[in-house]
Amino acid sequence: MKSGLLARLRAVRAAKRPVALVTRLSDGAQVLIDADDASGDLELDAAQLETLRKRLAGGRSGLLDAEGDIFARIYAPAVRLMIVGAVHISQMLAPMAMMAGYEVTIIDPRSAFASTRRFPDIVMNAGWPDQAIAQLAPDAQTAVVTLSHDPKLDDPALAAALASPAFYIGALGSRRTHEKRLVRLRERGLEDQLGRIHAPVGLDLGGRLPAEIAVAILAEIIRVRYKGAAR
Repeated sequence: MKSGLLARLRAVRAAKRPVALVTRLSDGAQVLIDADDASGDLELDAAQLETLRKRLAGGRSGLLDAEGDIFARIYAPAVRLMIVGAVHISQMLAPMAMMAGYEVTIIDPRSAFASTRRFPDIVMNAGWPDQAIAQLAPDAQTAVVTLSHDPKLDDPALAAALASPAFYIGALGSRRTHEKRLVRLRERGLEDQLGRIHAPVGLDLGGRLPAEIAVAILAEIIRVRYKGAAR
């Protein structure tokens, strides 16, 4: 690898942004591609770039052509899940997400809910949700889910998440609750961003128990991450 590409690869990885190093195996030509730029002496066609975009989102390395000559090595930071609200569903969702490889943080300023006794081995953040999310800086490898059922916590969190490139934003609540939520968020001037919110959160699996809802939420996050599906 040329020294310039290596330096850029190190810089992008240090910034914890996903990046792809694409190599043509037959002659060693390379290009480094991230969300902001492409640099190198290898040009990709539109189909390869589209495949690469999906690979970056999913963190999957692999060949980009049928001939087996162009290989993309994906360097992706850890996928994160920020859960707002230390509630019963969170107690199920957090360990499930960790088993799936997510770095999980639970955000809740209410000490009566957010205790290490209720959430052993889970990273807790006792900050106000909008401040905590701004501090944690969600990136394109981050999912944010609001579960508190309290607009004072969920609304600021959603506003902060919508200002980020988080790949998934979900909010607990019925369709009626969500309609009221949308009215409040419109009053914050977020009309153009509201379509990014998955609500009611989770795939419609028919479950009602906290663990069943947690499964539905994690399933939807995984689907969106790998397939880019949205409501």
